[in-house]
Amino acid sequence: MAAKSKGKSPRCFGYPLSIFFIVINEFCERFSYYGMRAVLVLYFKYFLQWDDNLSTAIYHTFVALCYLMPILGALIADSWLGKFKTIISLSIVYTIGQSVMSVSSISDLTDHNRDGIPDNISVHIALSMIALILIALGTGGIKPCVSAFGGDQFEEDQEKQRTRFFSIFYLSINAGSLISTIITPILRAQTCGIHTKQRCYPLAFGVPAALMAVSLVVFVIGSGMYKKVQPQGNIMIRVFKCIGFAIKNRFRHRSKEFPKREHWLDWASEKYDKRLIVQTKMVLKVLFLYIPLPMFWALFDQQGSRWTLQATTMDGNFGSVQIQPDQMQTVNPILIIVMVPVVDAVIYPLIKKCKINFTPLRKITVGMFLASLAFVAAALVQVQIDKTLPVFPAAGQSQIKVINLGTDTAIVQFEPQLRNVTVTSMESTDYMTFETSELQSVSITSGNKTKNEITELPGQNRHTFVIKTTAAEIVTKWLFDNVTSKPEEGNNLIRFINNLPDDINITMEDVSFGIVTSLSASNYASFSGGRKDKITATRNSATCSFTSKAFGFGSAYTIIINECTADNYSIVYSEDIPPNTVHMAWQIPQYFILTCAEVVFSVTGLEFSYSQAPSNMKAVLQAGWLLTVAVGNIIVLIVAGASKLSEQWAEYVLFAALLLAVCIIFAVMAYFYTYTDPTEVEAQLDEEEKEQVKKDQDIYEKQAEAVSRM
Repeated sequence: MAAKSKGKSPRCFGYPLSIFFIVINEFCERFSYYGMRAVLVLYFKYFLQWDDNLSTAIYHTFVALCYLMPILGALIADSWLGKFKTIISLSIVYTIGQSVMSVSSISDLTDHNRDGIPDNISVHIALSMIALILIALGTGGIKPCVSAFGGDQFEEDQEKQRTRFFSIFYLSINAGSLISTIITPILRAQTCGIHTKQRCYPLAFGVPAALMAVSLVVFVIGSGMYKKVQPQGNIMIRVFKCIGFAIKNRFRHRSKEFPKREHWLDWASEKYDKRLIVQTKMVLKVLFLYIPLPMFWALFDQQGSRWTLQATTMDGNFGSVQIQPDQMQTVNPILIIVMVPVVDAVIYPLIKKCKINFTPLRKITVGMFLASLAFVAAALVQVQIDKTLPVFPAAGQSQIKVINLGTDTAIVQFEPQLRNVTVTSMESTDYMTFETSELQSVSITSGNKTKNEITELPGQNRHTFVIKTTAAEIVTKWLFDNVTSKPEEGNNLIRFINNLPDDINITMEDVSFGIVTSLSASNYASFSGGRKDKITATRNSATCSFTSKAFGFGSAYTIIINECTADNYSIVYSEDIPPNTVHMAWQIPQYFILTCAEVVFSVTGLEFSYSQAPSNMKAVLQAGWLLTVAVGNIIVLIVAGASKLSEQWAEYVLFAALLLAVCIIFAVMAYFYTYTDPTEVEAQLDEEEKEQVKKDQDIYEKQAEAVSRM
């Protein structure tokens, strides 16, 4: 029997008082993990300046590492430190990792010239990678220990309370996940900094770090109340040794002169007892079914990477609420809380009434199919997003937009006879694409005035051609737009054109555009999406202030100031890049389908595994299940890296097709699977062992009787 360092712990409402500390500890730890993970891919993309593919690759490498570490944590707890010391030790590592992650995101750390951009990004990358390794070791290492440690706190007569504890424990996981996924994106969207204001990643990572520290402190406070089971050796090690010996022994006896055995694991019988061999056979039978499962997780865990990046190109305006792209991940835990009871209480009973034998393996198959369908939905959304994205000039091309600042209509001819446009007063054209080598000159006609202008534009750029007809002449000016991609993270780019005869000093919120001379333009400045900002312009000591319109998300605008006095102002908005028009709500169907897939796949998978596993080997199958998640994230790296698809919708379709193919393979495997009852098998083993003991006793008695007669 395992030695325990404590007797009965104090009780509250019939529960050991110690479990309340464990539940609070788990809530804080899950808040810390999911809060950090929610903003991680955007941190890679926008702070470390990695592209979508590298951000996705590192994100899934981290998640894979988190799900590989539970095996190490279980080995440390069961074979060396015990669960309590393992949780304490790795929680300290975990807290240090979260703290380092927060420090790594402080741009002022290396921003010596105070321009808002880290001068030595390598320092931030190095700190981030060290932090993620420590976090993966911490969260993965304690994952298999905390729930089991909570179960250890109950007496044998508290089976009902133990069952309720695991329900409360699971609820604390979902509560921590849901609340953190709402809060940390809000913190990230704030601006903070010592010298320059940036997205507040230090706060978004700092709060999870603080919660992890709280988690550790709470767990330590309950130390005196815990039952602490001493390490008794890890069953996984025995299983691996049994398998290893069977393979080695079979290889030694590969000659035909040795008779074949019913199962290759039977070659371990020379060293290991029959019970262990039979139990290992049962475990391997289930683990064989696990082989196709990682493909499901390859799709499921892209909620935090590809789907979050997809949301950055969408409109997050939900009326009075502005949803951040990383907050869309909250749809999954919200739907989980709703869907689990609905499926259990309504869907499954209805299926049963229809006399459909909806076995666990069939449920898992349906889950894989639904996940594939979710990615088809994601691909359809992506196609609609791609239709709204602006086209930028390729090599050897130039794009030109004409703005007429005068009171007369102007006709612009791009020579030699490439295109002509008519632009009315205070109107502008869309960007027009020309081959740079073909465009030689521009001819402008306005009223009774004409002007010809030779053009020599650099290729692969956008330009704005400003026209203003005065009483004396046609004034023209070329503006270099210097925008070659759609604004990221849902931000908006804003610039100003001064259509006044005097210089003006322009400020928008706390951003100064400086002095803009007559018929000149300021540089673009970036502003958070979905808001209205106060604009202040000063002209000859007279100041006019007004509030801009709401620019949406991901747009670029030129604001033309035509009048600015203390009593009056006149402005015109010219849209350079349209805002995101596909609403984030269109992601809800794909989240709904994927959540339905998770309910019938994940919950059923764990239930099936436990029902098919021997009583003392459920931990082995738990490790195997977590391993499928790790392998799934590795699959994302392989597929995304090897596919080289330029279109994101095509990658979604590829993953959907791969999972559908794997789903068919799993359905065939499930068809030939024979369900077993571990309880019956173990009862039969118990009976055989009793008979063997009785036989051994009879032989001993006969030998003793024979000796006594001598």
